[in-house]
Formats: sequence, C-alpha cells, structure tokens
Amino acid sequence: MILQALDAYYRRKQADLNPARRLPAFGLEDKEIPFILEIDAQGRLIQVADTRSGEGKKKTAQRFLVPQGVKKTSGVAANLLWDTAEYVLGVDTRGKPGRVAEQHAAFRARIESLPETVREDAGIRAVMAFLDRSQPECLDGLPVRDEIMASNPIMSFRLHGDLDLVCQRPAVVAALAEQGDDEPDGSCLVSGEAASIERLHPAIKGVWGAQTSGANIVSFNLDAFNSYGKAQGTNAPVGQAAVFAYTTALNHLLAKDSRQRMQVGDTSTVFWAEEPHELETLVVDAFGEPSKDDPDRGVDALKALYSAVQSGKFAQGGTDTHFHVLGLAPNAARISIRFWETATAMTLAQRIKQHFDDLAIVHAPHEPEHLSLFRLLTNLAVLNKADNIPPNLGGDMMRAIIEGLPYPVTLLNLAVQRSRAEQKPTYARAAAIKAYLNRLARRPSNDKEFLPMLDIANMNPAYRLGRLFAVLEKIQEEASPGLNATIRDRYYGAASSTPVTVFTTLLRLKNHHLGKLSRGRATQMEKLLGEIMDGLADFPRQLPLPEQGRFALGYYHQRQAFFTKSDTHVAEIQEESK
Repeated sequence: MILQALDAYYRRKQADLNPARRLPAFGLEDKEIPFILEIDAQGRLIQVADTRSGEGKKKTAQRFLVPQGVKKTSGVAANLLWDTAEYVLGVDTRGKPGRVAEQHAAFRARIESLPETVREDAGIRAVMAFLDRSQPECLDGLPVRDEIMASNPIMSFRLHGDLDLVCQRPAVVAALAEQGDDEPDGSCLVSGEAASIERLHPAIKGVWGAQTSGANIVSFNLDAFNSYGKAQGTNAPVGQAAVFAYTTALNHLLAKDSRQRMQVGDTSTVFWAEEPHELETLVVDAFGEPSKDDPDRGVDALKALYSAVQSGKFAQGGTDTHFHVLGLAPNAARISIRFWETATAMTLAQRIKQHFDDLAIVHAPHEPEHLSLFRLLTNLAVLNKADNIPPNLGGDMMRAIIEGLPYPVTLLNLAVQRSRAEQKPTYARAAAIKAYLNRLARRPSNDKEFLPMLDIANMNPAYRLGRLFAVLEKIQEEASPGLNATIRDRYYGAASSTPVTVFTTLLRLKNHHLGKLSRGRATQMEKLLGEIMDGLADFPRQLPLPEQGRFALGYYHQRQAFFTKSDTHVAEIQEESK
C-alpha cells in the first residue's frame, strides 16, 4: 500500500502542468550542483561557474535535473556526467591518489559506455575532449580552487553558450529513458504487471538520523533476509519504473525545503493526497513552529483547518479525497516505518482539530494561542531541550493524533515529572495533562472532561487539592509581598504526590497569613477555601500518576483564575461554553 500510494503520487506530480512542480522523468533526479565546468566544443575550460547563493555555511546551490545517481558504498562507482571533483577532475582532495585515479577512470568509463549515437552528440564529444586534455592542475589560478580542494564538491558540465547541462541534452535524456525498456523478468508488486525487476533500490535521503548517504525501505543484504533462493530485490519484486517512481516521490516529500514534511523527535513525517489538496500544506503549517519570516503561518493554517471542518469543504480538494501520512525513523542502513495512516481528508482534519481542542487551555496573553508540536514536547523535556525529548515520543504523539488514539502515557508522565521537578505546571505542561486526561475520559469511564478554564463544579479530589494548594499559596503571597520563595517551592512535590503529609501543616499556617490581610480580603479567601474543601472528605495518602496530573491541572486553573476579573467572571465563561 505504501509503495503504491507513493507511485500514484509520483504519477500525479509527473502530470502537473507547472514544470516547476513536476517531478523528474524516469532516469533523472533533482540535484544541487554547486559548480559547473563551462567548456567549449574543443574541451577547453572556459570558467568554473559557482551556482550557489546565500552567505557563509548557508549557501544553497542551484538544483538541476541530472541522470539518477548510482548507489554508492565503499567501492568506486561513478555517476553519469556529474559527480564529485575527485571523480570529474581526478584531483586528490584527501591524500588517496590511487583511489582517485580509479574514480576518475570510472567516471570516464561511464561516459564511454553510452551508445555510439549518444557519444556523437556535440556535448559528449566536448566532455571527452576535456577529459583527454584535462589535468589536476587545470584548477590552478582559479578563485574557487582552494574551496574545491577543501570540500570535494559535486560538479557537472555545460557547453559554452548552452543553457542546459550536457547531461540534460536530448540525446542523453533519450538514452536514459530507453534504459527502462529491459525485458520483463517478473511481476511487479506495485503495478501487478510484468516488468524488469530492480535488484537494488535507490537510497531514500532526508530521514533524520539515518545515514547521510541515504537508507532503504526495501533492502535484503543478508542471507537471513532472503527466501526461496532469491537474492536482494527479487525477494520483493518491484519493477524498475515503480522503484524509480516511489523513491523519487519519497525523496521529493522528504526534501529539506518540502512543505509536506515535518520532524517530530526521531520521526520524519510526510503528508500527501491522491489529488492536489489544501490539507497537504495546512497540516505541516498547523503542527510546525512558525518561521520568523511568517509568524502567523500556523495561526492562519489552523483558522483554515477549523473553517474547513465547520463548513464541510476545503478551499482546494474534496472532503473524501484519500490522504496519506507516513512516519519514518532511522534504523541503521534501513528505514523503519513508524506509522502509516490513510484516511479521508475530512476525517484527518477532524482528528487534527480534536488534538488542538484537547490542548486548548487558559493562558497568559503573551503566550501563543496554539502550541506547535515541537514547542509542546520541548517544554516537557529536561532543560526544555529538543535533544532530551524521549526517542519514541514524537512518533507516538503524531500517530495518536493522526489515528485518533489515546496519547502515549509518556506524555502524562513527562508533564507531571517536570511539574514536580520545577515545582510549576507551565502552560505547555498543563495543556499536555488536560489533553491526555480528556482523551482518557472518552474511553468507557465515568470521568468528566476538563474545561479549558477553571471548573468550580469539578468534584475530583485531586483537582480540588490542586486548587486548594493554589489558594494557600495566593494567601501567603498577599500576606508577605515580595517573597523570594513560596510554599510551592518547598511543598509542591509532596502536596501533589502525598497530600496527607503536607496539607495539615499548610492549613495551620494559613491562619497566620490570613491575619495579615484586610478583613474583606480575608473573608473572601476563607469563603473560597470553604467552597473548595466542601468537596474534600479527607486528604489521600498517595496520588497515582493520573491524579497527580489532575492536581497539577487544578493548581494551574486556579492560578490562572486569579488573573481574571473575578471568580464570578470565570463562572460566566463556563456557562457560555456549555
């Protein structure tokens, strides 16, 4: 199903009327080429053109359609009419002259293996003439020599006066297309038709954490993986055309400038539909962290998503269009499938909307209205660093959202642990706790879902204890303004896990603090304490993990309520939301 969906996406993009969005034809790939060797018809080097733009290490090379690269391992294998400087020029950049000589010879042999009619092309003749006359010293005196020797960059050829590269000339492109006409030797699993079966599939690049040279989804490199005496690709027979289609499509989706991919933890996730659809970019924009150049992109994407769910239609694409989501994670030389989901566009939009509804919680005006997935998870990690996000959490979260499943228990565990460790349930932690508990409450149970704001009618003991702790802290703060530390800094961890050991002491101390308040304010706070404790029969000895989450949520809600006009105002908001 995955390969078939990717094959269909490739054919959809191949039929795109806009050449800029069209994927390469069979035998070609889109490649960044930093340096172009401009030569004349006699093979003389005119100049080395630098195609890069930008500054410093952020320079980006121009992309060109070139013959598809070979799969390189530790051996010598040359690409057709483009490769690194060692292959193309025979310059030794790493102190291995013997190996460089083999690479340069392989590069020349690859060109010489072209059909005779192709070798008669003026561009190919010019390249062969250049290789006949060129020496490693050909770069001497050029401004880019030192940089080429230091970085061994990719380069190709262009005939002086042409706009296209030599490898893009019609004779070369036609020869590449004919390579797909090999005699059928099996039945393709993707198309179901007789086809020439591909032995080695091209590498997939762009999966975070995988090998930089690329990794494979379909691979058989040990005897234990083979069956019935078959070797390598014949164990999962896929035709050459289908292999090219699915690898080209997936590499396109995983490209660093793709707006249909996102990185969550160790999981690289890509999105596509069976037809052009608004949701293809909305999903990534809604989940992703907004860029500095377009800070409102996420908010605008969510508005469009909510509007589509409410109106029952999208600006582009149908509600019943099949939408695909693929999660990939590194696994040595292979790529593991973390999750795969196919659903209608409207179903997926509703599930994403539900995720943001679950996260919705009252917060300070300066905090973002919606939490991106990256911001949510980093706020749960130790020191708020992305490197400390548990390896599987990102993928498990995305799968829960896309498939409408309960959130992983790791989410609750991290939110509670970080709240206890830092004695503070923050906006992101409270949102994560609320989202987890609400999804848990939708399963067969008698639990009530939590509102985004303070719920004075919620009788859950742990939630009330959290509220009680927040009120006791507020009384202390008003009684002794300017305190460097409050009861939260000393007692939050114990209060949220073993309430009986803390609250008796805190309730006794609060009488001293109330005495420092004005009579009216003291009466108001005592009334609030009475309303909260009216629902508490006793202080529990221990609170399990979900109850610690409810405690944190009660504390957070009550603290946020102190910043509103009054508790009556909060109650009015709750009535309006019912």
